[in-house]
Amino acid sequence: MTHVIGVPAPDDAPALGSLQLTVWLETYPNAEAGIDEAWIREHRGSCATTEGIARWRDFIEAAGQRPDLLFCRVVRSGTEIVGFLCGRREEVVTLGPMYLLERVRGRGAGDLLMGEFLAWAEDEPVFLWVTEYNDRAVRFYERYGFEATGERELWRGRLPNARMARSGAPSAGLDRTPGHGGSSAT
Repeated sequence: MTHVIGVPAPDDAPALGSLQLTVWLETYPNAEAGIDEAWIREHRGSCATTEGIARWRDFIEAAGQRPDLLFCRVVRSGTEIVGFLCGRREEVVTLGPMYLLERVRGRGAGDLLMGEFLAWAEDEPVFLWVTEYNDRAVRFYERYGFEATGERELWRGRLPNARMARSGAPSAGLDRTPGHGGSSAT
């Protein structure tokens, strides 16, 4: 399967909103945390609504106007968007959201996205939030030099997230071996 990384166009906004909801439904149900399909649709369903798509369109347009401050890349398989990674440069560089459909995880798409993001972040430290029980995403980020900071939060009172950070060393933890990677994060 060939994956192509690119900059999204505003017309990609509906696909990003739908993909975000789909990945949440694939990744985050957890009986112990009390997170089921209904909870996900209540708290994340808006990303695929008219308002959510408008927010995606606004972000994509803003990223196009300020690529020094906003990052957004999609990964395509053929014409289908199968994942994306976004980030911001403010007081610190923040990675997220990053999502890949289950069927493309572990096939190198995550590595391609992360490589582009880290090149954009340059040698600045990077911070992210990851769901604690998403072991695959935690391991993915660890391979790229991210470490838990000890900071935790319960998103919307239920979803247990942990903060991770990566020092600014350009080569810290990089393993770009094809076939290793793919994650759905925060």
